[in-house]
Amino acid sequence: MIVVSAVWAPLACAEDVQSSSGAAGPVFSNSGPDADIYGAASGYPKGTRATTTQLDKLVGAYSHFDEIYPSRRISRAAVPWQFKRAPEPSIAYSFGTERLSIGDYLKRNPVTGLLIARDDTILYEHYQYSRTDHDRFLSQSMAKTLVSMLVGIAVSEGRIKSIDDLTSTYVPGLAGTEYGNTSIRALLNMSSGVEFSEVYDGHDDIARLGRALFVEETKDPAAVIAQFNTRIAPPGTRWHYASVETEILGLVLRSATGTPVADYLHDRIWDAIGTEADASWAIDGSGQEIAFCCFNATLRDYARLGRLLAHDGAWEGRQLIPRQWLLDATTVRPSDGYLAPRVATPYFGYGYQVWILPGEQRRFALLGIRGQVILVDPVSKLVMVHTAVRQKPSEPGALREPLALWFAVLQQIGQ
Repeated sequence: MIVVSAVWAPLACAEDVQSSSGAAGPVFSNSGPDADIYGAASGYPKGTRATTTQLDKLVGAYSHFDEIYPSRRISRAAVPWQFKRAPEPSIAYSFGTERLSIGDYLKRNPVTGLLIARDDTILYEHYQYSRTDHDRFLSQSMAKTLVSMLVGIAVSEGRIKSIDDLTSTYVPGLAGTEYGNTSIRALLNMSSGVEFSEVYDGHDDIARLGRALFVEETKDPAAVIAQFNTRIAPPGTRWHYASVETEILGLVLRSATGTPVADYLHDRIWDAIGTEADASWAIDGSGQEIAFCCFNATLRDYARLGRLLAHDGAWEGRQLIPRQWLLDATTVRPSDGYLAPRVATPYFGYGYQVWILPGEQRRFALLGIRGQVILVDPVSKLVMVHTAVRQKPSEPGALREPLALWFAVLQQIGQ
């Protein structure tokens, strides 16, 4: 899953430093909650492959992941698009019995970067633990939504004929397997009905998948996926979070487009939205992007992506992602009640690799373990980008405080 544990022990942060004297801009802090635990004394080291989950290496690993694992570079835009800036708003939110400020939020939560933008204007941009606006932050499962958007583009280009096609149509290596006999639509909705465990205990199926892919020797990713081959429910009837299903979508994309997923992203989205920095995507031993995770980008470039999604796939008058695809991706069809908010999970619903918030107004989120979040409100065009290093990968209730802050942002500056 993607919910993560809250860290409650506050630590007085080092004095915040504005990017330029008195001007609106990013604010940097050398410290953050439990900074000593996260390796402050050692300069937040990035560690090695063997230490990426150690607490004192999380800050470094989650901002230098592409220096630890082989990754494909995604070049920044030829012509960068610049956000405007406005003075920071005063934001207060309620959590439990407390009334807190956004500054309190940073003191209570192990946030590496927090950015709030309304359409083309950045309202708030803070960094902790000596991270800066030049660091590329690890997406974890936020990458899944990128994959979904690329599938939608491939469909519009006729490269994927229909999302009701079986995956084996595009990935012959899965022919004769349960996943090969599953539609692309069911994978988009995480409703294949194939058994896959993802509880982050180091012994589950996601650990097995990761160990097989994050290696240097060449392995056929389809053969790795084929080991998960027990169907426990009919496709399209039950939601169950399984990162392997996004991995298959990545193979479908590579086959259908004839292009590495990272290159396809660059050509269809990354260059067009005027990104200011190179991004990267981790690859397996065969050179295939690890589609379910491990995209890396700066905070402002994540905000550019969020703005694109807030505009339903349009950027400055150009439709990059088909609008209907984005509407379908962030809306539950009446016939798919099992995907609805408070049904699929106690809170969120699920679309095409996108988390859907409850309520009459369409709002959605990209989520990743340990606190990676992009929240999007298409009506107000508000976007909140939140990168973090929570101590546990996943824990029920960990998104309550980020969501409390988000709804306060919507209420106070969403007009």
